[in-house]
Amino acid sequence: MNAARMTIELFCRGARIDGSCELEKDARSIRRTRAGLGSGLELCVRGRRKEHWVNVPIVEEFAKRSPYVLVKQGSDEGGHYYIVDTAGGVVTAVRIPAEPAWYSRLTSTGREMAQIGVLQGTYLGIYVGGVCAFWAGKGLDACGFCTTGKNVGDADAPHKTVDEVVETALAAKEESGVTFVHMNTGYAGDSTLEGVFPYVRALKDRVGCLVGVQSTPSRDLSRYEKLKELGADHLSFCYEFQDPDVFERWCPGKARTLGQDAYLRALEHCSKLFGRGTCSGEIIAGIEPIESTLEAIDWIASVGAFPTVCIFRPTVGSRMEHLPSPDPAEMEVVMRAVWDACRRHLVPVGMAPNVEVSLVVNPEDAADLVEHPGAADIAWRAALAVGRVAAKPMFARRMRPRSP
Repeated sequence: MNAARMTIELFCRGARIDGSCELEKDARSIRRTRAGLGSGLELCVRGRRKEHWVNVPIVEEFAKRSPYVLVKQGSDEGGHYYIVDTAGGVVTAVRIPAEPAWYSRLTSTGREMAQIGVLQGTYLGIYVGGVCAFWAGKGLDACGFCTTGKNVGDADAPHKTVDEVVETALAAKEESGVTFVHMNTGYAGDSTLEGVFPYVRALKDRVGCLVGVQSTPSRDLSRYEKLKELGADHLSFCYEFQDPDVFERWCPGKARTLGQDAYLRALEHCSKLFGRGTCSGEIIAGIEPIESTLEAIDWIASVGAFPTVCIFRPTVGSRMEHLPSPDPAEMEVVMRAVWDACRRHLVPVGMAPNVEVSLVVNPEDAADLVEHPGAADIAWRAALAVGRVAAKPMFARRMRPRSP
């Protein structure tokens, strides 16, 4: 099966684990960190151009009914993993990335590094700050798909120090080849964005890597100029749903405290401030009408940002746990639209070196869904290939530590 199509199938249907698998020694451990969306099994599907990373649901109820079964053939170092489609009889070879040794190493404060940050694909994901304020009290303001309030303080260490983040990022860079560190934080009032400033500065000065920040929008847009001055490379804004009613229903804290317009205004502003292709608008597909999702994709790309579209996952422990997983055919339409919108609005994607995200279908990977590209599509692919080569010196410069 086409690798991009297979990743969509796995996001929507999950997989069952055959008794032949030896995931305890072969795979990355499953850790419920951040919002909990990465609480699946990391694997890679071989594509025509490269591997496609996917974090496969295996613990959710819908995954227990999946037609896809992960099996292992052979043992020890010579073993190989396959996804078997029990309904269609198709067998797909996959790779299971091993857990890095630094996961179990301790920081100078005695915390396990995997409690500070984990790999999600090839990038390092780190939650900074305390538990999101929307989880206060009974958590009635929390987003319906999120389990941050249950993860932070458990598998995910709370209140990480700057030194802990730097030590973990250095280990991930040196041993796993990480080039991009993505930090997100929960809502903490009007000063939420300022909470990430010390981490951004330290990662740029002491580690040398690309740094992304995901935060609730600041009403004071001048704060983003400070973030740019500190060296941030990427900003993402999770407004989740285009339909205002769906946004209000499933993101009550965001709707009541910030409002959808604050996300849209901040995304448009930062896309101009940081440049085309540096920012992303993050939405969830599979809950609101597909027409609303397609509208969001086109608007995000129209302001020069790239759409990051998460296929809805009914995360265990969330308010949306019992909702059905989306239809793969509908999600393929959505992912085709991501690639098409980036092409039509000339939003560069796939430029940064070694940044493969396992929680979504990367916009550049969605190109593989276009099996018979036309002239405009071929020209855009060629332009991106030239852009990747031309951008190498710039990225190399931005990934050098700025001070001893």
